[in-house]
Amino acid sequence: MEGSSQPSGSAAPLLIACALGIEKLALRSGDRSGARGTVSVLRTGMGPHSAERAVRDALGEEALRDAAVVASGFCAGLAPGMHPGDLVVADETRHADGSTACTQTELLVGAVTRAAPGRTVHTGPLMGSDHVVRGHERAELAATGAIAVDMESAATLRTAVGVGPRPVAAVRVVVDAPEHELVRIGTVRGGISAFRVLRAVLPAFFEWHRSLLLPRR
Repeated sequence: MEGSSQPSGSAAPLLIACALGIEKLALRSGDRSGARGTVSVLRTGMGPHSAERAVRDALGEEALRDAAVVASGFCAGLAPGMHPGDLVVADETRHADGSTACTQTELLVGAVTRAAPGRTVHTGPLMGSDHVVRGHERAELAATGAIAVDMESAATLRTAVGVGPRPVAAVRVVVDAPEHELVRIGTVRGGISAFRVLRAVLPAFFEWHRSLLLPRR
């Protein structure tokens, strides 16, 4: 795990989990001026099993034991009209055994909208998968009400709350949509626009994280 920092001010830690090296690069190169407390960017590797193992190990470390967790990176959009560069803020992540509710989604949507002005932000269920979703399967998942799918977010959040109660969230950038299917996952490496959106949205994670420290009314 790399990308740890300890800005001034005492706060609970924040763990940002992603799968790909290009995602980690975007998240590490964003504006960190709004960070509070320890912030760590964890590259889990691709797939739910890798995400589960990496997140469990990270949260087993004393410094991150009570960390809030954000699953981030790229995703495939499921809803018609989605475009690469759109943002997805999950209100829950879904997996084969159920779902995990996200924390303060409305506040996070506002923060994401401010961090990436001009970008469309979609809110709804984010589906977990163990493979890249194509063709008819995309339509089948959309029919369940899910708005996007990726291979790590559901496993990341399920594992995080399984280790211990904590705030969790998932924010993804669409790189693959019904009318804009990728030919292969490697094409993501050329997704300069998606990279820039992911980097730009980092301050929204810090705003969400800071809000967790405020007393609830």
